[in-house]
Amino acid sequence: MTDPTALRLVHRPGRPLRARPRRVGLDDVLERLDRIGTWTDVAGEAAERGFRWDDRDVDTRWWFPQGITARLDPDDPAGDGTWSRRPVLLTSWYGHGGLGYLLLGSRISVVDLDPGAPRYAHVRLVEERRIAGVPGLRRVPVHAGGLAWYGDHLFVAASGGGLRIFRPADVQRLRSRVRGRGARHVLPQVGAYEARADTGLRGMVYSFLSLERGDETDHLVAGEYGRKGSGRHRLLRFAIDRTTGLLQTDEDGIARPVELGEGVPRMQGATVVDGTWFITASAGEGNPGDLWVGRPGALVKHRGVLPTGPEDITACPGTDRLWSLTEWPGRRWVFPVDGARWSGHR
Repeated sequence: MTDPTALRLVHRPGRPLRARPRRVGLDDVLERLDRIGTWTDVAGEAAERGFRWDDRDVDTRWWFPQGITARLDPDDPAGDGTWSRRPVLLTSWYGHGGLGYLLLGSRISVVDLDPGAPRYAHVRLVEERRIAGVPGLRRVPVHAGGLAWYGDHLFVAASGGGLRIFRPADVQRLRSRVRGRGARHVLPQVGAYEARADTGLRGMVYSFLSLERGDETDHLVAGEYGRKGSGRHRLLRFAIDRTTGLLQTDEDGIARPVELGEGVPRMQGATVVDGTWFITASAGEGNPGDLWVGRPGALVKHRGVLPTGPEDITACPGTDRLWSLTEWPGRRWVFPVDGARWSGHR
């Protein structure tokens, strides 16, 4: 097995954001949720009752959902992942196809899990740049296959590029939805972690992310998608600095993983709860997905217990619930999984 320190992330702080009167934070999004989902049964033995997006988002081929996260607050170890006392999830979408990549970039959805009907709004991810000398906003063209929301920071998986960093408190409200590609709010990038590897070693592809709560140290969990035989099935854990809310780095701004493990083919998401790994794996459109449970090197496969097209997975602090989501048009759900049941702890 490769020495985990041979893979690394180099912190690249962004330029300070310009002060703008339109910076309103996540609370403003939650007060302006403009789309309504529907609670529904979800196919798959491991999938409990979840919700479907509204018809525009269920069927669109311009945007594909990928990542999901609940908030982990380093200052509140017993917290339940709420924001402003509301049960909130964030999910990510990428602009699908060549035109989607060029025109749309990526976005997140802010979801209030209202027991009556889940409500949500889209927030476009952007970079503040000067274009021909004029301040402007540029799309963030990443696959956004995974999210991790730790304290004040949101980490977004950027495939071979590493990670992008955002702060939900920096959400801005636009005067027009045109600039936001249909979204009223945008979230500017504040930094990045560039992926690096030792010479001769295949670089890590950051396909998905999640968070692991520890007694003394919390960790960012990352993994890569790869088909059977590709050799791209690695899992990493990075220590997080609870003071800064960012990855622990050396004096050169380099974060090195504390663990490197082997996953499974077609992994789409992984999260760790009390030392137990939960991994989602896809099997192609129309085929049910698999749930793997255990530890790297000793994972147990539960075949076909997830709906088709499972993606990222996240733990929900303070509960036994995990949350995942699916990507295929017409079959897009967000749903919980009973982690205690599938780990054999119940």
